[in-house]
Amino acid sequence: MSDDTTPTASDENEQSLFEAPPMGEQERMVEAILFASAEPVSVKELAARMPHGSDPAEALVYLRKRYEGRGVRLCHIGDAWAMRTAPDLGFLMQRETIETRKLSRAAVETLAIIAYHQPVTRAEIEEIRGVSVSRGTVDQLLEMEWIRFGRRKMTPGRPVTFVVTAEFLDHFGLENARDLPGLKELRAAGLLENRPPPGAISLNSEEDEPDESAEGQSELFED
Repeated sequence: MSDDTTPTASDENEQSLFEAPPMGEQERMVEAILFASAEPVSVKELAARMPHGSDPAEALVYLRKRYEGRGVRLCHIGDAWAMRTAPDLGFLMQRETIETRKLSRAAVETLAIIAYHQPVTRAEIEEIRGVSVSRGTVDQLLEMEWIRFGRRKMTPGRPVTFVVTAEFLDHFGLENARDLPGLKELRAAGLLENRPPPGAISLNSEEDEPDESAEGQSELFED
């Protein structure tokens, strides 16, 4: 009587069909996908494209080390990954940065409030600014995909809230929402005048302490 636990030739062939590629080859696959993708790619999306048994998370670790100190680096953006130009070589992209769309003062203030107080409702934004927020200002930020609708607040009327997006983080080269841009970064991006307007809100400049509401940034990508 044969032992049922003994692997058969067909079992071995089936196992070999699902054998993962060598890690060096997986690293090349991840590199190819990220270079060809215009948008950041998550580990889950990488795994769906790669052969069965692949470990894109481990391949990303090796790939990130290989690109250290190079002109292009592997960046962690929210819960996804992308290839981006090294920050110190940004001056080579001057033509692209000159074309950056400049926001109005109202849009900058609204964006800053959302970034540092998210999730925040329109009424809360108006309370902080001291003036009403026009629909056009919010629509502009939504169109640029720098903000999006968050969860509804559990208060009477259940007003919708706003939060910043992964595109916002990507634009400023941020890994997560705990490292938000201050006045210096906004001016460098051409989104703020050198002199802030009278009574402008603080955007966590180098002299300011981070807003204590940053502890709530874990809700950035929750619906």
